[in-house]
Amino acid sequence: MDMSFPSKLSDTVTLTGGVEMPWFGLGVWKAKEGREVEEAVKAALRFGYRSIDTAAVYKNEEGVGRAIREAGVPREELFITTKVWNDDQGYDKTLNAFEESLSKLGLDYVDLYLIHWPVTGMYVETWQALEKLKRDGKVRAIGVCNFKIHHLEELIQRTDTIPAVNQVEYHPRLTQKELAAYCRERGIQLEAWSPLMQGEILQEPVIREIAEAHGRTPAQIVLRWDLQNGVVTIPKSVKEERIRSNADVFDFELTPQEMERIDALNQDRRVGPDPDDF
Repeated sequence: MDMSFPSKLSDTVTLTGGVEMPWFGLGVWKAKEGREVEEAVKAALRFGYRSIDTAAVYKNEEGVGRAIREAGVPREELFITTKVWNDDQGYDKTLNAFEESLSKLGLDYVDLYLIHWPVTGMYVETWQALEKLKRDGKVRAIGVCNFKIHHLEELIQRTDTIPAVNQVEYHPRLTQKELAAYCRERGIQLEAWSPLMQGEILQEPVIREIAEAHGRTPAQIVLRWDLQNGVVTIPKSVKEERIRSNADVFDFELTPQEMERIDALNQDRRVGPDPDDF
C-alpha cells in the first residue's frame, strides 16, 4: 500500500478543496459543559492536538470556545468541527443553527461543518445550506456524519458539492469496508467516531496480544489501526492522562499481518444507532 502514514500529531490530510485536516483530534461527546470540557480541550491543546470535534447537540460549544481562547493557540493552527442537529435541519433552520453554534464557540468561522445524521427528506436541503455557508466563507469545509452509500449517492446526484468528510461509527467490530472504498473513490475522507467502541474493544484478546507485542495500550493499537487504514480519528476522553496516551501513536507501526488480524474482528456490529432507522 503506497500510503505514507502520518508521523506526528500535527500531520494533516488534504481534503477535497485543499483544506488541511489533522489526522488526529479530540472528540468531546458527553464531555460536560463547563470545567470538564474546558479542561479536556486545554489538555489536548497542551499536548499538541490541533483538532477539536464538537456538535450543537453536545451542548458544550461554549466551553470549547472558552478553552480555545484561554489556551492561546493561534486560530489558524486550529481545526474546529461542529455539527447541525436533526431538529435544525432544513435550509433556513440550518443557517440559523450555524450562527448559533458560531456565536457559542465565539469564532469567526468553523473549519468543518457536518450534517449530524441523514434525516430523511431533509438532508439535501440541509446540504444546500452548508454549500452556502462555504461559499460565504463561514466554513472552510463541509461534510456529513453517519451517511451510508445510498445517502451519499442521493446527495451527489442532487447537489453541486461532494462532501469532504464522512464521519461514521468505525472500529474493529465495524470496519465499513464497502463504505470506505466508496468514499476513497470519490475523495471523501472517512473519519471515525467511537473508534474505541466506548472502551468495549479494549478487552478483545487479539488487540491485547498485539498491544503486548508492541509494548502499547490496546487503545493505541486501535487508534494506530485507524490511521494505517487512512481514517481520521477523534477519540473522546476527559482524562488528561488518556488524552496524552491516545495521541502517542506516531512512533510505531502495525505489520500487514497485524492489520489483517484486526480487520478480521469485524462483525458489522454497531454500538450506536443504525443511520437507516435513527
